Formats: sequence, structure tokens, C-alpha cells
Amino acid sequence: MLKIKGLGKAKASQILSAIELVKRLQSNETREILSPEDIWKLCSDIRDSKKEHFVAFYIDTQNNLIERQIISIGTLNASLVHPREIFEPAVKHSSASIIIAHNHPSGNCEPSQEDMEITKRLTEAGKILGIEILDHIIIAKNQFLSLK
Repeated sequence: MLKIKGLGKAKASQILSAIELVKRLQSNETREILSPEDIWKLCSDIRDSKKEHFVAFYIDTQNNLIERQIISIGTLNASLVHPREIFEPAVKHSSASIIIAHNHPSGNCEPSQEDMEITKRLTEAGKILGIEILDHIIIAKNQFLSLK
């Protein structure tokens, strides 16, 4: 890849990471989610993004990943998320729980007031539907923060 004009080490690494992520997500092997770090690793494709990405991980009763889905792509510092976009795939896949994550393009993992409010709102919606929000994780390039 490095022989391609204009493609440096960093971009080649990102491309290879994205290819590996797609392979892992499309494989039939089960992937158990045990910690926020597992989610951080599965978000390698959004860590360096200049736009905020809101991602949902749909989990079965054994804490295995059913599906990862990008719910929205926002702006430099905002992402619009509504409970229906989060829970519709959860119902479709018969998910027992959901882990939500989004990146902070600034690199600062400090949660905003909006981050706290959406976590509370989605947690309440999940209680009504019987689908627990296990965690909300803020992703940055070299770090992450669990809000639960």
C-alpha cells in the first residue's frame, strides 16, 4: 500500500484497520463484549474522524455482539440521535441489551450535558421496552470513557 502515491503510513494503517473490522463484523464467530475497552477496540474506524459518529452495539443474552450499527454521523461537535433509531434495530434483532458509543473529534472524553441527557433518555426508553442500555462510551483517539 505504501507504494501508492499519496498514501502514507497513517492512512494505510487506517485502511487495514477498516478491512480487519469488516472481516470481524462479517464473520460468523461470536464476539463476547466484556468491557468498555472491547467497544473502544471495535470503534477504531471512528477514533480519528473529524465528525461525531453515534454507534449502537446490539447484544444478546450471553453478552455476544449481534450487530454494530452507525446510527448517525453529525458535525464536528454534535450528533442527532433519537430513541427510535436506536431501538428499532434492537427489536428487529431481539437484542437483550445495547451499548451505545460516540466519538469526540476533539480528543477530549469529558462528557457534555447533551451526552448525559441522551444517556438518561435512552436508558429510560430502554426500561419501557425491556432492552437495557448497558453503557454509553465516549471514544477518543487514545482513550475512552464509560458513562455507566
